[in-house]
Amino acid sequence: MVKKKKKKKGKSFNKRQIKNMVVQFLEDNPNKSFNYKQVCKALRLTGQDKRILVNKALDDLTNEGMAKMTKRGSYKLNKAGAYITGRIQLNRKRPATLISEDIGEEIMISQGNLNHALHNDIVKVFIYARKRKISEGEVIEIVERAKEQFVGILKVSKHYAFLIPDSPQMPYDIFIPPASIGEARDNDKVVATIKEWPAEAKNPVGKIVEVLGQAGEHNAEMHAILAEFELPFRFPDKVLEQAEKIPDAIDASEIKKRTDFRDVLTFTIDPADAKDFDDAISIKRLKNNHWEVGVHIADVTHYVTPGTVLDKEGYDRATSIYLVDRVVPMLPERLSNGVCSLRPNEDKLCFAVVFEMDDEANVLKYYIDRTIINSDHRLAYEDAQEMIETGEGKLANEMVKLNDLAQILRKQRYKEGSINFERKEVKFNLKDDGTPTGVYFKISKEANQLIEEFMLLANRTVANHIKVLSQGRKKAFVYRIHDKPNPEKLQHLSRFVKRFGYQVETDSKSKIAKSLNNMIDDAKDKPYRHLIEVLSVRSMAKAVYSTFNIGHYGLAFDYYTHFTSPIRRYPDMMVHRLLADYLDGAKSYPTQKLEDRCDHCSDMEQKAVAAERASIKYKQVEFMRDHMGEEFDGIISGVTNWGMYVEVSENGCEGLVSLQSLDDDYYIFDEEEMAIIGNQHKRKYQLGDEVRIQVAGANLLKKQLDFELIREE
Repeated sequence: MVKKKKKKKGKSFNKRQIKNMVVQFLEDNPNKSFNYKQVCKALRLTGQDKRILVNKALDDLTNEGMAKMTKRGSYKLNKAGAYITGRIQLNRKRPATLISEDIGEEIMISQGNLNHALHNDIVKVFIYARKRKISEGEVIEIVERAKEQFVGILKVSKHYAFLIPDSPQMPYDIFIPPASIGEARDNDKVVATIKEWPAEAKNPVGKIVEVLGQAGEHNAEMHAILAEFELPFRFPDKVLEQAEKIPDAIDASEIKKRTDFRDVLTFTIDPADAKDFDDAISIKRLKNNHWEVGVHIADVTHYVTPGTVLDKEGYDRATSIYLVDRVVPMLPERLSNGVCSLRPNEDKLCFAVVFEMDDEANVLKYYIDRTIINSDHRLAYEDAQEMIETGEGKLANEMVKLNDLAQILRKQRYKEGSINFERKEVKFNLKDDGTPTGVYFKISKEANQLIEEFMLLANRTVANHIKVLSQGRKKAFVYRIHDKPNPEKLQHLSRFVKRFGYQVETDSKSKIAKSLNNMIDDAKDKPYRHLIEVLSVRSMAKAVYSTFNIGHYGLAFDYYTHFTSPIRRYPDMMVHRLLADYLDGAKSYPTQKLEDRCDHCSDMEQKAVAAERASIKYKQVEFMRDHMGEEFDGIISGVTNWGMYVEVSENGCEGLVSLQSLDDDYYIFDEEEMAIIGNQHKRKYQLGDEVRIQVAGANLLKKQLDFELIREE
């Protein structure tokens, strides 16, 4: 008996895959038309079910504007459409959009056309032929995933579990099969990775990779914030082991190579709870009655050499992270708080810029050198401030002189066009378990400004010195750059502040800075000062690291870099190495490799800032949760088509007054007026208005506060 050969089955494709194949085929043959049979033949799709899917795909593409039908009933690519690559922006509250440098507008993408693309993914999108005012598109290909891991709360039932993501940009719960739960339990805060996402499935399938602790527990929530932004909260063992091998003792041969400042009065000024001291100031009166002021920076690169696991870890992290209750250091504490930290009464290696200055703060000469110091005093800002204000204390004379010099430098900087942004910094009083008992604002005084001005002077001097060393042949370097303000945002700011009687110039660089400084200075005692400063900062470009120097607009410096904090910023370590090599006559470092490193450090800085803000927001919500039903004065800090945000004046906590809660009228968002306006009674709530609110809700999971407006009778 002869067995019949089984007919070989063709490869199985789902509806979405066939549609993408048809799109690709039409794109590859843009000037030809085909009927559905020709498409099936070209794609080698056999079988009735596949022919039906091809026919449906062609009909769908025609309805969407991606293809068009000829008079003879065949189909061809609609050239009115286009393919572009960009980054998806996703939010639970609004439709997704595509941001791309290839096009000057946002492309709207409906949820049905995302095809499993997630927030910040780089995708290829087809833009439909434009039929309405807003262009729409469909994701054809996910080029690169932005995230592989997601943080949230695990909800476990008898036969399955789901991860409910913390991020509002992740609109899908992640299905976790029982075999992938591991040691996690119901209501744990966990990290999961997506393992698969079938084309027709609504939810991705994932696996738990780390358990952070019970949701709501302080450490678990802080670790969750770090994990959400893909930031580490522990060091690998091999990194810690290498750090422990670094000796405290300084070799005598190394001391001989350096300028010795151990007999010169030197001190540090830092926050009272600081442990990583990466800058110190020395001061000495010279025989010619000038002042020698040294800015000594921890010589981290003496201990952290390229190619080591320590250096790789520092580069990967790129920055220290400052959450409300902790510092997540860039380098292990053995280095950041020990070997490299400029602790008092200990010999320490530094890289320094030493200035000779007169009483008018003119820099008469300077030099850059490796030094060794022994700090005489570890001062908190409060200690230094008291000496400045009273003129009393061991270092009072030196502190008053340094403050005088710093204030002259500050005044000159503003005269040259530097912008006076002094945003208030939110701080918390915390119990041992992390529970917030109070919120306050950190105030910057003369002691803070003293350190700031001398650090700015050192950074600026190093950047300018590279210009001197580059004469004849440019040397690649790491600059801290800040571009000009966005003209549209500046116009927006100008329109807003007119209601308070201010005029912001939008043309001349010097006039813009002067008008902003005048406005900020005049508004310093006004309730809306913080709002004006926030909006002013938002009108500015972000400062980044780059080898392509365009100057620093906000500081009004033609050349600027970061040299003064190598314990907590990797770009400063890069600057130290480049500076040392160039001082020794080395050739220029490869520009592109350096630029790639700058991009990485800029990206990590933004992640760290976002994590810091998230930790502040979490603690603000936790603090206000104990004040449910209480009333506070506030100022409208934002208006949208779903409500208005109000910032509480006494503690900076921000919450939402939703439009649905305003039941006395039907309110409409007016973007031009930056207000919501009642349709019938024309009552207006505008950005910057003072209002009174009541705390109505505090959602720790979403880090959101809900307020209700207390209306005047």
